[in-house]
Amino acid sequence: MDTGSVALRGRGRARRAADSTAMAVAARAGFAARGLIYVLVGVIALQIAFDGEGDGRQADRGGALGELAGKPLGSVMLWAVGVALAGMALWRLSEAAVGQAGADGAKPSKRAAAAARCVFYAFVSFSVLSYAAGDKGSGSGASDKQTDDVTATVLAWPAGQWIVGAAGIAVVIAGLWISGRAVRKKFRRHLRTGSMSRRARRTADVLGVAGGTARGVVFAVAGAFALVAAVRHQPGKAKGMDDTLRSFRDFPAGPWLLALIALGLAAFGAFSWCNARWREV
Repeated sequence: MDTGSVALRGRGRARRAADSTAMAVAARAGFAARGLIYVLVGVIALQIAFDGEGDGRQADRGGALGELAGKPLGSVMLWAVGVALAGMALWRLSEAAVGQAGADGAKPSKRAAAAARCVFYAFVSFSVLSYAAGDKGSGSGASDKQTDDVTATVLAWPAGQWIVGAAGIAVVIAGLWISGRAVRKKFRRHLRTGSMSRRARRTADVLGVAGGTARGVVFAVAGAFALVAAVRHQPGKAKGMDDTLRSFRDFPAGPWLLALIALGLAAFGAFSWCNARWREV
């Protein structure tokens, strides 16, 4: 058997695995888990908007995990979220290997983006599962301290300021790109709109625009803080998700602005649930 035949068979098996029912279930479970985390972050941020502290909870992934852990059957829910996010990572890996759904899904740029998302969700899944297994320092740490530590480490490298600055600019651009795509409703191309009722389509549009815009704004602001940290060579100027959200309180009508962003993040969580139901996978 020649090498070409082996490669062709391998690609065929990979394609069948990517198109399998099990992979579709893994992807949809991952979207559901992502949605739960964003809804919880949005709820915590909304409480912070009006009492300033949110009972000491962090408006980030660690805070969301802490919320889950404190609920009835919290341990079971944490394991379920961790496994579901592992399913998301596996689905993204299949997209990187054989391409995404859609006419241009096999483009190298699409596959590279899928590979990056695979790595991200694998890391998040590992941190959640570690937390569920009892390692309370994994996945639950404040994103602000983690950001500060990483920024301080990189700033100490040769050309560290340039690296942090470039990363900050990249995050700003990514945030603006996310918001722009949301406003233009680019998410529609990934939904099985033909299977949705008119009401469902309208709901998905509202949640997708509001949620994607808010998420992009948070990314852009976090990137701007990283850029400031680089320019001033002060790692403390970089902010994780919690401190980034709290910074909105410093703007005019700050509590209301933060409340609007918080509702947007919760909307993105609900939009993730729409993806769990209607995403083309």
